[in-house]
Amino acid sequence: MPNQPLLIDFLLFDGFSNMVLASGVEPLRAANGLSNKELYSWRLISLNGGIVTSSSGIQITTRKLTVVAPHPYRLFVVAGFGARVHLTSNTSAALRRAARTGAALGGIDMGAWLLAGSGLLDGQKATVHWEELDNFADMFPRVQTVNDRFVIEPNRICAGGATAALELMIALIQSDHGPALSFDVTNMFVYDTEADRRGGRGAVHIGVAKRSPQLIRSINSMRAHIREPLSLDKLSNVAACSSRTLSRLFIRELGVSPGRYYVSIRLSAARRLAEETRMSCGEIAESTGYSSSAALARAYSLHFGTTIRDTRGQRFK
Repeated sequence: MPNQPLLIDFLLFDGFSNMVLASGVEPLRAANGLSNKELYSWRLISLNGGIVTSSSGIQITTRKLTVVAPHPYRLFVVAGFGARVHLTSNTSAALRRAARTGAALGGIDMGAWLLAGSGLLDGQKATVHWEELDNFADMFPRVQTVNDRFVIEPNRICAGGATAALELMIALIQSDHGPALSFDVTNMFVYDTEADRRGGRGAVHIGVAKRSPQLIRSINSMRAHIREPLSLDKLSNVAACSSRTLSRLFIRELGVSPGRYYVSIRLSAARRLAEETRMSCGEIAESTGYSSSAALARAYSLHFGTTIRDTRGQRFK
């Protein structure tokens, strides 16, 4: 895990989609919040700085693109269906300068069009918004155009559209920080109507979050039993598998044991109560399945690297 946050710049062009941008930024915010660490930092930039206008007319103030990239660093080009008009000599020159720093370059929505037009995707796999995929393939024959929702190549990353951008960021979070965090981030944003109709909610069908039914059932049960935590045997009964099988599923798919994941769910609930209520530590402990405020305090400090008092101090000043 890096010692400093990974800086990600989103290079915006007029006509970009607000939904695409949010799909790129919000998973990073969620990863920071869920981990209680600054894993990522981000900036909104443009070629010359100043106001950039989205496809829906919302104006965003940006910083000017700088050519000296800190490390670690990623630069995502975010452009909408007007990408062609932005493919100018100035745009290509700026992108090539960024590429020479060794930065990982990405294109979201129609952003790959600008990268390809600047000669930065030759010989590599790439994708754009599905409505322009055939035109992209015809225009840039040196690029290996694929119909994938997103592509992660060495130092080149692409995604087409808002949902694909969300899936891309979740995949990158998994690569950077492991499957457990990426799964939790997914559950912050994905609402599965079919699962809800059956009585469950959360990340079941999206990209990297496709998990075994046993795992999903056990996690849903964990979330439903925070005040009175269930034993591994009871979770296994809910999941309809043996305790050993459930443990193996957690290790294989999330990289942590069922017990450790259960603790993270309970402590996240404790943090929300600390941030959003004036409940005492004893009341929070009772609400999250801890035998005493001291037991909660020890687990909380070990997990988050801070105290409930400090967490609450940031919220109630």
